[in-house]
Amino acid sequence: MSQSLLRALCPAAAATLLCASHAIAQSVPPRAVRRDIPITNAIRRALEAGTRDSTGRPGRNYWQLRTDYDIDVSLDPTSSRLTGKARITIHNNSPDSLPVIGLRLDPNHFLGNAPHAAPWVPAEVTEGMVLSRMRINGQPVDISSNAAPAGGGAEGARAIQVQQAAAANAAAANTLLNGRSTNARIRLATPIKAGAKAVLEVDWSHKLPGGPGTGHRMTQRWADTLYQPTQWYPRIAKYDDLRGWDSELYLGPSEFYNNFGTWDVRIDVPHGWIVSGTGLLQNPEQVLTPSARERLATVLRSDDITTIVGPSEVGPGQATATSNTGRLVWRFHADSVNDFAWATAKKYVWQATRATIPGKGAVPIHMVYLPGRANLYARAGQVTRHALEFYSKLWFPYQFPQLTLQDGPSAGMEYPMVINSNVGAADHETAHMWWPMVVGNNETWYGWMDEGFNQYMNILSDADAEGKPPVLDGLGQSYGRTSGNEAEAPMMWNANYGGPGFYGFTTYTKTPLMLSMLGGIVGDSAVQRAHREWAQAWIFKHPSPWDWMFFMNKALGQNLDWFWYSWLFTTDAVDHRLASVKRQGLNTAVTVAQDGNMPAPIVLDVTFAKTGPAIRPMRNAVMLNDSTARVTVPVDVWFDGRRQHTVNLVFGGRAIEKVQLDPQRRFPDRNPADNVWPTATTTGTRSTP
Repeated sequence: MSQSLLRALCPAAAATLLCASHAIAQSVPPRAVRRDIPITNAIRRALEAGTRDSTGRPGRNYWQLRTDYDIDVSLDPTSSRLTGKARITIHNNSPDSLPVIGLRLDPNHFLGNAPHAAPWVPAEVTEGMVLSRMRINGQPVDISSNAAPAGGGAEGARAIQVQQAAAANAAAANTLLNGRSTNARIRLATPIKAGAKAVLEVDWSHKLPGGPGTGHRMTQRWADTLYQPTQWYPRIAKYDDLRGWDSELYLGPSEFYNNFGTWDVRIDVPHGWIVSGTGLLQNPEQVLTPSARERLATVLRSDDITTIVGPSEVGPGQATATSNTGRLVWRFHADSVNDFAWATAKKYVWQATRATIPGKGAVPIHMVYLPGRANLYARAGQVTRHALEFYSKLWFPYQFPQLTLQDGPSAGMEYPMVINSNVGAADHETAHMWWPMVVGNNETWYGWMDEGFNQYMNILSDADAEGKPPVLDGLGQSYGRTSGNEAEAPMMWNANYGGPGFYGFTTYTKTPLMLSMLGGIVGDSAVQRAHREWAQAWIFKHPSPWDWMFFMNKALGQNLDWFWYSWLFTTDAVDHRLASVKRQGLNTAVTVAQDGNMPAPIVLDVTFAKTGPAIRPMRNAVMLNDSTARVTVPVDVWFDGRRQHTVNLVFGGRAIEKVQLDPQRRFPDRNPADNVWPTATTTGTRSTP
């Protein structure tokens, strides 16, 4: 209703309403400052069970499943098809009896009618993951639901009927349900008892989709000459103490949550094709010629780039590249990893260098790329070396025996010991070897614990590579320009459903802004020390956000729940300003207002006249130099709900020429222009800004 219409219908009511609106606009009501963090049912149960602990360390009863994979896979370039067999041993280290097994069938992402998140565009519509045989502990699994056609109408109804019939017979037979989704469940005739293990055998095949596609992680080939298989085999879903079987679909943008285990993988490709991947090559004598093996043996002797297979040696028929007969099987082994990725190409150049890991020694860095793309890898080894060495010092030593950069259509994706990247994303993707490849956070739910931590450490690494201190000032303040956008979901919202246009900001960008503010409160070095200790406590384990928050509180020696609540569970800002600056004798009264709902300490830089009475430092003040003092008022002055607080500056009578609120620009603020006194309009009077 317009104001003119309201006046015409009811003048008295209109006057009352307009007066009330004016009063609200002139005053900001007190705020309720929440000083604890929400405890969900899942984390409450885990705390009660002792699997999680209020210290943020793994609880006394912490457990996690282990999955060991033994896989044979063959690539047919003429059809771009993988055909594989897997034997997966599931170690039920939980206290629960498991009546079902969760499966990940990510190739079903390309069925064409699979759920997906914008702006997902399929690289290619395929028939998805085709399961042809499955057994549990030697007993057959009914996989008829996998064969049911996808779609609606009669075909969709048939799929539903098959699943319902399978569910009804679950007590009598092992049955696969929802085999046409990226998630499936195997209902077991005999549950896997706590502490026991089960062996799943599965045969499958699927086409590797081409490109380009957007918004997902699985464009996997260039024509029929280069392949980057990822999420390419049936994976056991994560089962944990928080939610049981992870039921999140693979929608494209959000990434993964996987079990740790051992992988033994045999990859059958045409001769002459180079294969790289997670783990260590076990049979170089069967797939590489003596000259290639000799070159490979020299890689760890220096930081120089060693060519294992040069541009003139690539492809079938080149005796210096690989053994030159028929098809070859490349065998890889990897311990304590949570996934396996690989690449192969008809004409890969192969080069290698090394990184020297503190406390561990040299590890090889391999690079495989097409001859015409050498410019993208000229500095990739140097950048990757710096990243491995820098992050090893920053957090903990690199845990794996090698790292490989793989050329292909996926130019920015990471898996254990593998980064599908060239120089452009080498530092960022290398950082993922710390999380989630070792500290195994749930990327699907809490992508900020993966990509966000990564973006923060990239800032530190980039600065170190340039020989400069990192610039974290200004990051926290910048969030004030975003806060209040209705499309933004809180960081603790499931990343699979992050909202239109905000997945990238919430998952990648916002965490460095949060850690910028935290550094403005406790110091950047303290933030990094505490984070390092947390990371070391969770090596090859699966922390939740609560574990991180609890740990950081303990490590930093203060209760920061108010901080975690504002940044992780809301989209609030501080939005502070200098409300007034008034002189009364030797005292300068500075009134600070916080108009947002996120509290923050008051930090003021006070600049004095060059001459005058001696400066006498006051409590909560530190002299930065001969003419500037920094005054800090703890955040708890806001906990009673007030919106304004007056700081009395008494420095022995020396004239104050300038006051700067939040001088490091660490706290989210919509309008930084009102953080300085005197303002452009008050320069002559030195009065209220």
